Amino acid sequence: MRSKSEIISLLCNPGIIAVVRAQRSDQVLPLSEALISGGVTAIEITMTTPNAIAAIRDARDSIGDRALVGIGTVLDAATCRAAIEAGAEFVVTPVCRPEWVAIAHDAGRPIMLGAYTPTEAQTAHEAGSDFVKLFPANTLGPDYIKALRAPLPHLRIVPTGGVEVENVADFLNAGCAALGVGSTLVSAKILQEADWPELTRRATEFVNAARRARRL
Repeated sequence: MRSKSEIISLLCNPGIIAVVRAQRSDQVLPLSEALISGGVTAIEITMTTPNAIAAIRDARDSIGDRALVGIGTVLDAATCRAAIEAGAEFVVTPVCRPEWVAIAHDAGRPIMLGAYTPTEAQTAHEAGSDFVKLFPANTLGPDYIKALRAPLPHLRIVPTGGVEVENVADFLNAGCAALGVGSTLVSAKILQEADWPELTRRATEFVNAARRARRL
């Protein structure tokens, strides 16, 4: 089993976290394979995916040695516990619930609490959240994150919403620890058409953009 510090390191390198809102649970394994082929090895399976907990268990059994499998869109403590028991290696929530930090940490798992304002972000940090999920990031952008981290440089920000290949460098250069990438990577069209080669192509683009930005 990976340690919490190992998981955190893998989430930040190359720093692309695929946010998967699959239409059917049987899509999770093939899309995960496509993402891994493109270099994306952090896969967040959201609770909006049908039978998400079972999908996490199956994914961990099949690809757990090659990728991180986490749970996203967690909205209650029971889901947090169930996902970890199923094998989720990291926990992501769009809301700020400090009491869930202990659940994740007791299991040796990192957690990202959600935030939108400086107060929420600092509250998440003080609660022990390993990362702060900034959502929705498309309404704020890299300049907001840069301004936020000026007085709060200790925050490990992971923006989600609005991250595209073209602005990967802008977000990372603003000081983000990693990026959550949803529909611009795993699009509804790709899922509908099961176009896994296209998903691999997009994953490669995002990973290459992140690696280029890290070298700057």
